Amino acid sequence: MYIILIGGGTGSGKTTVTRKIMERIGNEKCVMLPMDNYYRDMSHIPLEERKKYNYDHPDMIEHTLIVRHVKELLSGKSINLPDYDFAQYTRTQNFTIIEPKPILLIEGIFALYYEELRALADLKIFVDTEGDERFIRRLQRDIFERGRTIESVIQQYLSTVKPMHDAYVEPTKKHADIIIPKGGYNEKAIDVVVEFVQNLV
Repeated sequence: MYIILIGGGTGSGKTTVTRKIMERIGNEKCVMLPMDNYYRDMSHIPLEERKKYNYDHPDMIEHTLIVRHVKELLSGKSINLPDYDFAQYTRTQNFTIIEPKPILLIEGIFALYYEELRALADLKIFVDTEGDERFIRRLQRDIFERGRTIESVIQQYLSTVKPMHDAYVEPTKKHADIIIPKGGYNEKAIDVVVEFVQNLV
């Protein structure tokens, strides 16, 4: 199994890049672990208190569970991918069974942040997109997919998303083997990545 990490800021196009790689290589050869599924379960804290936490800090991701799951997949075992409810800021009781495949794609804003995860990776990608474009995508996603209000998204972006991006996400660019500018619309860069991955398998 080969492991590819796909990092970059919120709304940069990480998921689009990941899906395009999977489409071109084939779902029978690839499986994806979205890091968003590994947000810590906050169900033991009242909802109004949960909303006050800084979910754009790397400590809010249970990265030790991701590393454990990756090692289990590497050893040929299946894992239970957690399901996360972004409206309630908690994990649900549901999960998705993930079977090992030749290519494991792990995408998220902190994909290149944790040293233990980088140590397991065969290829590290940073998806780079202008900040204003990322904000617009974040706004659309959080309103339409995660049940947030415009006011709450703007407030969160200014108070935590942008400062955390500058402090923790942008610096991970230095760990990347490949930087993809213009996000998921950079077909030439995606072609290069796909060719590299196809040579692996």
